[in-house]
Amino acid sequence: MGIQILFLLSFSYLIGSIPTALLVSRKVSGEDIRFLGDGNMGARNTSRMLGWKAGLLVGCVDCFKGVVVILLAHLFQVSIHLKLRMGICAIVGHDFPIFAGFRGGQGMATMIGTFAVLFFRETMIGLIIFGLVFLLTHNFDLSAGVGLAYLVYQLVRKNYPSILVMYVIVMLITIPIKKVWDMHHRLGQEQAGLPNY
Repeated sequence: MGIQILFLLSFSYLIGSIPTALLVSRKVSGEDIRFLGDGNMGARNTSRMLGWKAGLLVGCVDCFKGVVVILLAHLFQVSIHLKLRMGICAIVGHDFPIFAGFRGGQGMATMIGTFAVLFFRETMIGLIIFGLVFLLTHNFDLSAGVGLAYLVYQLVRKNYPSILVMYVIVMLITIPIKKVWDMHHRLGQEQAGLPNY
């Protein structure tokens, strides 16, 4: 592996590893978000525990992490394969951050940041769909599922390269997998009488 490739992948992981929710929770309340709510280091848990402003800040910064990584890939004019690997590294960094004991969020905001650079219009439409469904149902998981499914539909309908479609699908599948992983971890911690992170 070339030094430039190693640098780009490592940098992408480190950008993703910035524990936004942890930093914001300590700044806003002096508490560790991993001990609040469901213990998830993401915008949704932050919003529930610390208010919508804190949640919005976390969501925007986490999304920006994905944006930065793909823009960096554009700057270096790398291949689409390396570009997507950089996106994956940023998401892995968010999910398993080296700066927070490898206990991170579920990657949705960072994921959306990568999508927004790769296919901006389709991602924005998907987010609008998400917003509309959420206004009607107040169900976050259902709304996100509908919005992201519509994003995939747009990519397929517009004949985007299969590698991009697969990138989106595989990344979306990781969200419920990470959610189950986190639930299993929390259960194990509780049974052992250990802190919830």
